[in-house]
Amino acid sequence: MESSTLKRRSRTLTNSKRNRQYGVITYLFVAIFLALIVYFAYFMIFKSSDYINSSYNPRLDSFSETIVRGSILSSDGEVLAQTIVDSDNNETREYPYDEIFAHVVGYDSNGKSGLELSRNSYLLQSHAFFIEKIINNIKNEKNIGDNVVTTLNVSVQKAAYEALGNYDGAVVAIKPSTGEVVAMVSKPDYDPNNISDIWDELTSEDSDSSALLNRATQGLYPPGSTFKVITTLEYLKENNNSIKDYSYNCSGSITRGDTTINCYKGEVHGMQNLKESFADSCNTSYANIGLGLDIKSYISLCNSMLFNKKIKFELTTKASEFDLDTSDSEGMIMQTAIGQGETLVSPLHMALLAAGVDNGGVVMQPYLVDRIENYQQTTIESFDSDEYATLMDEKEAKILKKFMRYAVTNGTASALSSNSYKAYGKTGTAEFNSNKDSHAWFIGFASKEGYEDLAIAVIVEDTGAGSKYAVPVADKVFDAYFK
Repeated sequence: MESSTLKRRSRTLTNSKRNRQYGVITYLFVAIFLALIVYFAYFMIFKSSDYINSSYNPRLDSFSETIVRGSILSSDGEVLAQTIVDSDNNETREYPYDEIFAHVVGYDSNGKSGLELSRNSYLLQSHAFFIEKIINNIKNEKNIGDNVVTTLNVSVQKAAYEALGNYDGAVVAIKPSTGEVVAMVSKPDYDPNNISDIWDELTSEDSDSSALLNRATQGLYPPGSTFKVITTLEYLKENNNSIKDYSYNCSGSITRGDTTINCYKGEVHGMQNLKESFADSCNTSYANIGLGLDIKSYISLCNSMLFNKKIKFELTTKASEFDLDTSDSEGMIMQTAIGQGETLVSPLHMALLAAGVDNGGVVMQPYLVDRIENYQQTTIESFDSDEYATLMDEKEAKILKKFMRYAVTNGTASALSSNSYKAYGKTGTAEFNSNKDSHAWFIGFASKEGYEDLAIAVIVEDTGAGSKYAVPVADKVFDAYFK
C-alpha cells in the first residue's frame, strides 16, 4: 500500500511537472502571438506606407492599371505635374513649368525622382466619391488619383530659377516659423517632359553636368564665410554672450606655421570688434578667434549643428561634413574657423541654420507637402511640422540676428539694405580648389509686416564673391516673396 501511495505521488509530481511545461509552452506561444499582433499593428500604422511606396514594390505598378496618376500642385493651386489622357486613353505625364521645378517635383519615367517618387503611393490612390468609383469599375474606366498639394510658391520658384541664370548652383527658401519649403531650385537642370529622350545623355559617362543631382539637398560645398555664423556662436558660448572685450587689428593677413590666411583680395580692415569682423567678413580676425577657442567645445558644437547626419526631409539628402580634431594644426583650426578646412555643407542645411537664427534658435522640420486632396479638392490628409532641432538659445540667436542685420546695413551684404523688406544675412566666398576659384554664398532671412519671414540659402558655383553673385539672387527671391 505504501508502495502504491508512492507511485501515485510520483505520477502526481510527474503530471504537475508536465502541466507546468505545457503551461510555459502555452504562455510562450501566447506571447509570440501577441507580439505578432503588436508588430502587425505597428507595421500597418507606421511602416506600411514606406513599403507600399518603395520603388521595389511591384504592386505600385498595378495601381496605375485602375487609377490615372494624380497631379502635383503648388501652394497657390498651379499645376506642377499632371497626367493628360487623350481620346484613345493614352496617358502622358506633363510638367507645365518645364525645367523650373525639375528637381523638386521630379520625373515619372525612366524611374522616379523628387515628389513623384516620395509621394508616389498618394498619387496612385483615389479618394473620389465611392459611388463614382463603383460606376467607373463597372464601366471598366479608371478612377482619378489624388493630388499632392505642395508648399512651393510658383512666383518665388520662378524668381529663384531666373535669378540663377546660366550659373550652376542652388537656392532653398524656407519659412522659419513652420519649416515650409517655399522654393527649391537646382542647376544644371533638365526638362522632365523629355526625360526619356535625353536619358542616355544625362546618364552618359561622358556627361559632366550631373544635371540629375539635386544640389539643394545633395550638393556639398565648402561654406566659406557663412560658417562664421557657427564660429561666432562658439565664441559667444565660451564668453557668456559677451562681445565687448573682443578686438583685433587686421593687417590683411595672419600666419601660423606654414599657413597664411588672407582677407578677401588682401583687404586691410584695421581695428575690428566682433560685430565689425562679422559684417566685414574679416578672415584674419576669425582665424584669430579660431585660435582662441576651446577646440573640444568647438567640435562638440559643430556636431550638434546637424553636421555628419542626414537631415530628415521629403527628398534624398546628403549629410554635411565637419572634420576637426584637437590634435590638428593651428593652420587647420584657422582654415576651419573661416569656413574652409575639412567642412562641407548642403544648401538645405545652411537654409535651416539661417532659419534657426530667425526663429530664436529652433529649427522646424522642413517639409514640402501641405496636404493630399482628391481631384474634387476635398482634403484627405494634412501635414504640418514639428520642432526638428534647437541649435542655440534665444539670447545667442538674438545676438547673431543683430550681427546679420549689421552685415546688411554696414557690411558685405549691403546690396540688400535699400529694399522695402528688412534683411539679415551673411555672405561667403568659398575657395574649392588649389587655383583659389570660389563659390558665392549667401544665407539669411528677411521680414516684412503682414508676411511670414523667409529664410534663404543661395550658392552660385565657380563665380566669385558672395556679395556680387549670391546676394542679388537672394534679393530677387525676397522681392518675389514680399510682393
